[in-house]
Amino acid sequence: MVVEMKQESPCTVFQLHGELDHLAVPRVRAFIDQAWPSGEPPHLVLDLSDVPFCDSSGLGLLVRTLQRVRQAGGSLVLVVGPGMIERLLTITNLDGHFRTTRSVREALDAAA
Repeated sequence: MVVEMKQESPCTVFQLHGELDHLAVPRVRAFIDQAWPSGEPPHLVLDLSDVPFCDSSGLGLLVRTLQRVRQAGGSLVLVVGPGMIERLLTITNLDGHFRTTRSVREALDAAA
C-alpha cells in the first residue's frame, strides 16, 4: 500500500494505491491520524480509485474514520470508481452512509 497525502484547502486528500487489507490498515490509519487537524473539524477525501481490493479490516477502517469525522463535525468523501470498492459498499448497505464521488475534484467540491 502506498499512501500519498496532500492538502487541498480545506481538505486533506489521501490517495491510496494497492490493497486495503489487514496489512495496510495500520499504515493508512497512521497517515489519517497524522493529518487530523487539532481543534478543527476534519475534512477528508479518501481516493480509493486505485484500490483493487478491500477486506473486512479495510472496511472497518473506513467505517471508524467516518464515525470519528462525524463526531468531530467534519466531512469524509470517498472517491470510488466502478469495481470492488463500489460493490462492497453496496452489498454491505454502506453506500447510503458514505458520500462517494468519481473524482477527487468532485470530492473537493462536495466536501467544501
